[in-house]
Amino acid sequence: MGSFKRIGVARVLAAVLLFAFAAFVLLSFSKEAFDAKALLFMALVMLLILVQHMLLAWLLPHGDRLMAMLVSFLMTVGLVIQYRLNSSNALNQLVFSCIGIVAMLIMLVLMKKPVVMLYLRIPAAIASVGILLALLFIGKEYGGAVNWISIAGIMFQPSEFVKVAMILILAGSMSEKTEVKKLIMPTLFAVTVAALLVIQRDLGAAMLMAMVYLTMFYASTGKLGTTLLGAAACGAGATASYFIFDHVRRRVAVWQDPWATYSTSGFQIAQGLMAIASGGLWGMGLGEGSPKLIPAYQTDYIFAVICEEFGIVFGIGIMAIYLLIVIRGCMTALNSNNRFVSLCAFGASALIAVQAFIIIGGVIKLIPLTGITMPYVSYGGSSLIACMMLHGILQSAADYNGRMLERELYDEQYGADNGYDEYDDEAGDDGAYEYSGEGEA
Repeated sequence: MGSFKRIGVARVLAAVLLFAFAAFVLLSFSKEAFDAKALLFMALVMLLILVQHMLLAWLLPHGDRLMAMLVSFLMTVGLVIQYRLNSSNALNQLVFSCIGIVAMLIMLVLMKKPVVMLYLRIPAAIASVGILLALLFIGKEYGGAVNWISIAGIMFQPSEFVKVAMILILAGSMSEKTEVKKLIMPTLFAVTVAALLVIQRDLGAAMLMAMVYLTMFYASTGKLGTTLLGAAACGAGATASYFIFDHVRRRVAVWQDPWATYSTSGFQIAQGLMAIASGGLWGMGLGEGSPKLIPAYQTDYIFAVICEEFGIVFGIGIMAIYLLIVIRGCMTALNSNNRFVSLCAFGASALIAVQAFIIIGGVIKLIPLTGITMPYVSYGGSSLIACMMLHGILQSAADYNGRMLERELYDEQYGADNGYDEYDDEAGDDGAYEYSGEGEA
C-alpha cells in the first residue's frame, strides 16, 4: 500500500510539473516576440514545487502528500495567471510563495509542541485584539475597509494572520473545556474579533471568523442547537449590517440585478459573468482572453479570469480541488485522538472552505460579492502566507495521526514495553503530543 501511495503521489507531482511546463511554454510564445523570461520563471516555479515536496517528505514522513500536491497545483495556477497578467506581480507572488513555505515550516515546528500553544494562547489573543484595535487608528483604507498597514512602503493585512491565530487560540481553549458554559472566554474573544472587523468595514473577514468559530464550537461540544442559535445570531448581525452600512445595501442591490447598473456599480459583476460565459466550457486559451476588462482581476476576480482562459470545466475542477482539500482536512481532524490537533484541523479546513465558497460564490453571482481573496491563487502576500500557515497546520495534523497509528501498530505487534522510543524522544515528558490529560479523546 505504501508503494502504491508513493506511485500515486509521484504521478500527481508529475502532472503538476507538466502543467507548469506547458503553461509557461505557451506563455513564452503568446507575445509577438519570444519571451525567454517565461521559461526562466517556469524553472523557478518548478523548483519551488519540488523544494516544497522534498521538505514535507523529509520533515513529515506521515504528512498528506496528496493534499500538498493539490495546494501546489493551486499555487501554480495562481502563478501562471499572475505571469500572464503582469510579470512583475508574478515575481512578487513567487517571493510571497517562498515566504509562505517558510511560514509553513514555522507552523510545523509550533504544531510539534502543542503544549507551547497552551501557554501562548492568552498573549496571542491579547496581541490579536491589540492589532485589530490599532488598525482603527493607523490602518490604511483599501477597497472600503480600514484593514491595511503600510511599513516601508509595503502593504500587508494583519487580519489574515489573526485568522490563523484565532484557530490556534480557540483550539487551545476548547481542547480543555467541552461544556458550553465553560466556553465563555473563547466566545467573547471570537465576538470581539468579529466586532472589530465589522467596525473596520471588513465584513468578509468578520463572516469568515464567525463561521470558523461556529465550526470549531460544534466540533468541540457537539451541541447542534446552540450552534444553530449562534448561526442565527450571525444571520441577525448580517441583516443589521445591511441597514447600517450603505456599501452593503449597494452590494446586495448589485447582486440582485447587476445589469441595471452596468455602467457604474454593476460593472464588475457583469464583466465577470461575461468573461466566464465567453470562456465557455473549454476556455479561450491561455493569453487569449481580455481579463483586464474586469476590475480586481488579479485578486477578487481571478476565478473569472481562470474560467475565461481555461474554461468552465477547469473552473469546476478548481472547485473540486478545494472540496478535496477540505474533505481530507476534515478526515484528518476526525481521525485524530488529540483534541487540540483535531480542532486545529477542523478550524483550518473550515477557513479554507468558507473563504473559497465566499469568493467563488460572489464571482458567479451565487451570493453577494465580498472582497476576499481566493486561497492559494489570488495575488497578495498576506493572504498567501496565511494560507500556507493553514496548510502547515493540516500537514502537521496528518503527520501526527500517522505517527500515532504507526506506534499503535508497533505496540500491537511487539508489545508496549519494547524499548521503542521514537515518540518518547519527540514528545518527552512535557506533553508535546499529549497536549493535556483532557486532550485525549
